[in-house]
Amino acid sequence: MVWDPKDPWSRKSDPLEDALKQAQSQFQNLLPSFKNLMPSSGFRNIALAGLLVFLAWNSAFIISPDEEGVVKRFGAPVRIVGPGPHMKIPFVETVLQPKVQKLHRIEVGFRTDRQGRQQMLAQEALMLTGDMNILAIQFIVQYKIKESANYLFNVAEIHETIGKAAEASMREVVGKGKIDEALTTGKAQIQQDTQVLLQALLDQYQGGVQVAAVQLQDVSPPEAVAAAFKDVTNAKEDREKLINQSQSYRNDILPKAQGEAAQVVNQSKGYAQARLNRAQGEANRFVATLKEYNQAKDIISKRIYIETMEEILPNVEKIIIDGKAGDRMLPYLPLDRHKPMTSTPTEDRKP
Repeated sequence: MVWDPKDPWSRKSDPLEDALKQAQSQFQNLLPSFKNLMPSSGFRNIALAGLLVFLAWNSAFIISPDEEGVVKRFGAPVRIVGPGPHMKIPFVETVLQPKVQKLHRIEVGFRTDRQGRQQMLAQEALMLTGDMNILAIQFIVQYKIKESANYLFNVAEIHETIGKAAEASMREVVGKGKIDEALTTGKAQIQQDTQVLLQALLDQYQGGVQVAAVQLQDVSPPEAVAAAFKDVTNAKEDREKLINQSQSYRNDILPKAQGEAAQVVNQSKGYAQARLNRAQGEANRFVATLKEYNQAKDIISKRIYIETMEEILPNVEKIIIDGKAGDRMLPYLPLDRHKPMTSTPTEDRKP
């Protein structure tokens, strides 16, 4: 409404208000035609139910037992979910499902084709040892996903990065050792040191990876000197084999010898103790006999004399006569009874 100073209560219309009223009336005239174009109420219910099903289908997702869900919202990770059913905001959140239980494998120094044939890559395999020798080293790296979000978003081309880091770690470890160790007895230590160094490097990158194992597949010298190195390796292996056999023989024979020695010592101690006990017994018996002898020397002397004579002359006929009685008797010696023992019975009967 326009204000007129001459007629402040005038009822003249405002052009802007008139235009708005006209547009409103035209829209109301068009509304019935739009209502005719709208579907029926039954079709609207079906469409609404389909829309709800579509939204629910795009909102629910299931994580497998060997997976972990990383939910992204507008491209940025917002949460991590475990195995089982979950919900997300449709068209706003997306889900990545890396397999955290899978053991991934990386080949360094060689590649395996679809037919299973291996081909060495000299650029990766040739490495310099600490004593300035060259070795061709082929190995594999096995790893698992430890932190899904770091694995997916912190490092670009994570698989290739792990391979390069593994190659660098192996070069550093081999460069600190000697060629003989890498070819013979030092392989296990090289694997362990490389795994520790690689894990520290990946943790520094925050790659979310756990290195499970580093396994050497082949360690060999260059082809030009392969034959000579093979002879050296065989000789060292033979030496180790002989040493092990000698130690096994030593471990087998030494306990037996020690057991036999202990047995002899125990037998000697037992024999000595038996002799000592017997000697003590004889000494005690002698002391007891001496005590009785001192109490009746004459009787015991005669008894000992008689017993001794019985032991000395067991087959001789003897007659014991008192000394006084012997003075009154005529001595008689039967010589015919004391002929040589070699004589025959017929000779004994001759006159």
